[in-house]
Amino acid sequence: HFIHFIQMSKTCCFNHEWILNETQGFNSEMHIQDPASQRLTWNKPPTSVLVIKKIRDASLLQPFKELCVFLTEVKNLLVYVEKKVLEDPAISGDENFGAITKKFCTFREDLDDISNRVDFIICLGGDGTLLYASSLFQESVPPVMAFHLGSLGFLTPFKFDTYQSQLTQIIEGNAAIVLRSRLRVRVLKENWEKKARVDEKGIILTNGDVESSRKAMEYQVLNEVVVDRGPSSYLSNVDLFLDGHLITTVQGDGVIVSTPTGSTAYAVAAGASMIHPNVPAIMITPICPHSLSFRPIVVPAGVELKIMLSRDARNTAWVSFDGRKRQEICHGDSITITTSCFPVPSICFRDPVNDWFESLAQCLHWNVRKKQNYLSSEDEDF
Repeated sequence: HFIHFIQMSKTCCFNHEWILNETQGFNSEMHIQDPASQRLTWNKPPTSVLVIKKIRDASLLQPFKELCVFLTEVKNLLVYVEKKVLEDPAISGDENFGAITKKFCTFREDLDDISNRVDFIICLGGDGTLLYASSLFQESVPPVMAFHLGSLGFLTPFKFDTYQSQLTQIIEGNAAIVLRSRLRVRVLKENWEKKARVDEKGIILTNGDVESSRKAMEYQVLNEVVVDRGPSSYLSNVDLFLDGHLITTVQGDGVIVSTPTGSTAYAVAAGASMIHPNVPAIMITPICPHSLSFRPIVVPAGVELKIMLSRDARNTAWVSFDGRKRQEICHGDSITITTSCFPVPSICFRDPVNDWFESLAQCLHWNVRKKQNYLSSEDEDF
C-alpha cells in the first residue's frame, strides 16, 4: 500500500516540476521503505513561490517583508501572495515596500485557481498556515516549507533566523521531504423539499409530500474530520461503516477520523496514539464515548469509511474539516472518507524521523520526567 501510495503521489506532482527521489535498498526477501531516503528533486529550477502569511499578526510583518525582498530581488522568483494579505494597512501603507508588492501576483481564496502556477510554498506562522495552504490545493500540492513563527509549531520545523541559507538549499533541491497523506472527504446531503401544485386561480398549494435532491461536496483534509453533537445536549448517535459494513455505532460527543499527521492534533487530546506521518493509516478516535470499551483504532489507508446519522438519533450532528467549513448533518446525509492520492509534500529540516521526534519533545513535551536518582551501593543496604 505504501509503495503504491508513493507512486500515485509522484504522478500527481509532476505539474509542479518536482519529483520524489528515493534512495532504495533491497534485501533477498522484501523492500522496506526508509522514510529518510525521500528527497526533493527539481526537474528544472523553480521560478515561482507562494508565500502564506498569518493574517492580522503584527509580529510577522517584518519577516514577511524581508522574505519577499529576498525572493524577488535576490532569487528572482515570481511571488504569489493572497490579496487580503496586501490589504493590511501596515503593508499597503509602506511606501518603501510598495515597489516590491507591484511585482507580486495576487489571488483570492475560492475564486482564483493557482494550482498549476506555483512551484513551492512558504508558510509564515503556526500549524494553521500549513493547514490553510493544504486547503488551497484540492489536487496536487507543491512542496511546502514551513517556518515556525506561531504558537505550537508541530508542523513547522524551520526557524526564520537562517532563512536565506535554508531557502538556497531548497531551491537547489537539497532537502529531505515527508509526504503527509490527506483524506478525501465526500459529503452527500439529502435536500428535502415540499412538493407544490398550483390551482386554477394560480394559488400555490402544498399537500405535505416531499421530494429529495442530492447535493455532493468534496474536501481534501490534512488533519482530521470531526463529527460532533454540536449545540445539542443529547449524545451524538452515528453509524460508522467500513467498506460498506457497519462496524459500530458511536454514542458520545462525537468521533474524529484523522490522518497520521492529525494524530498529534485533536486525536491525541482525545486519547489516541501518535502515528508517524509516513505510516499509511487512518485513525478513528471517539470523543468522550459513553462506553468504557470504545478505544481508538487504526485502519489501513486504503479502506473507505462512511458516517451517517443512526436511524434512532435524537438530534442532528455537525461536521468540520481541519476546523473549517463546519456544517450540519441530517438524516439521510452521509460522509465518505478515503485516503487521498494528493498528499502534502512537507520539506524537512533534517529528515522525517528526526523532525517528528524533535516536535514531540519540543512541542508536546513527550515523556518529559525528572530523572530518577542513581542508587549507590551504600543505598542498596537500606
